[in-house]
Amino acid sequence: MTTSVYDSYRPPEPSRGRRARRGGDRPADRQSYDRAGRRGGSEGNREMSMVPDAEFTSYYGRPVVKPAPWGDDVAAYLFLGGVAGGSGLLALGGQLTGREALRRNARLGALGAVVVGGVALVRDLGRPERFLNMLRTFKVTSPMSVGSWILSAFGAGIGVAAASEVDRLTGNRLPLGPLRRVLRAVEAPAGVEAAVFGGPLAAYTAVLLADTATPTWNDARHELPFVFVSSAALASGGLAMITTPVAEAGPARIFALLGVAGDITAVRTMKARMDPVAAEPLRQGAPGTMLEWSERLVIAGAAGTLLAGRSRIAAVLSGTALLTASALTRFATLHAGIASAKDPRYTIEPQKRRLEARRAAGITHDAITTVG
Repeated sequence: MTTSVYDSYRPPEPSRGRRARRGGDRPADRQSYDRAGRRGGSEGNREMSMVPDAEFTSYYGRPVVKPAPWGDDVAAYLFLGGVAGGSGLLALGGQLTGREALRRNARLGALGAVVVGGVALVRDLGRPERFLNMLRTFKVTSPMSVGSWILSAFGAGIGVAAASEVDRLTGNRLPLGPLRRVLRAVEAPAGVEAAVFGGPLAAYTAVLLADTATPTWNDARHELPFVFVSSAALASGGLAMITTPVAEAGPARIFALLGVAGDITAVRTMKARMDPVAAEPLRQGAPGTMLEWSERLVIAGAAGTLLAGRSRIAAVLSGTALLTASALTRFATLHAGIASAKDPRYTIEPQKRRLEARRAAGITHDAITTVG
């Protein structure tokens, strides 16, 4: 008899004695059924169900959907990618309006976020060459492939712009030689290029999550990009409020308030439109607690932002609250999705409801439904 590694997951089989093989004596409480499926005895002719209520289990207790093998490194990348993308847009605003401090701080903040986020991404991948392998091709139908190119293009643009800022901060002491004139010439176009890819950088990770079969992420696919973009706006605005003098941080405060309004609206709309079961991981456990605190910090940060135009302390405190709220949103979203993949209930129940809805609408002759 052959065995496999899966045999250890099978429940033990009942013993089969001689009386069981020959039929033996039937237990006294065993009921007989007629051909129509009706149970005899004291129950009369009342029809009884012969199929027990289904339990939401899977083969050998394994999940129906394989959970994504992602940890806090990926959550950090989701957060820092949003900070970088939003900061790239703010840097362009400072560049176009002549706010040198805002431009400089936003560029340096974007570069720092994209570098640390890239390190977190490579740590999750295990080896740096795995990221380089994703750049060997460009597949428009793959969010991961498109996102790799977005990250690379943004990093190149913001790197050039930030290098020029660092050179000015050091009093033109970087050993650039004749390249300094080239760097100054391409600085402004590089800042525009980084801003062009800033929005997609903040949003593509939401598309990446929603494109999977993970129940919570997939069910939130329509609102999740708006959640991530709004979260990126309030985070990058908060960072600029912390690093930039009050006199030049006006666009950052406006950007942060727009992010606050979008974040609260998008998160609440997402939860309301999702299947009630698929939304459960966002409402309970550690992810639910993180989202609750995120909303509280967003509201507190918004109140502080209204006062930040007159107080440097208020600007720093409200900016910190907004940054923390954005990070909590990204971590909560990641862990809620992983939790939904581990429990078969979050896959099966929404599928059954969608199937019933299609049948009720008369859609019964396709690859999804069958005639009941």
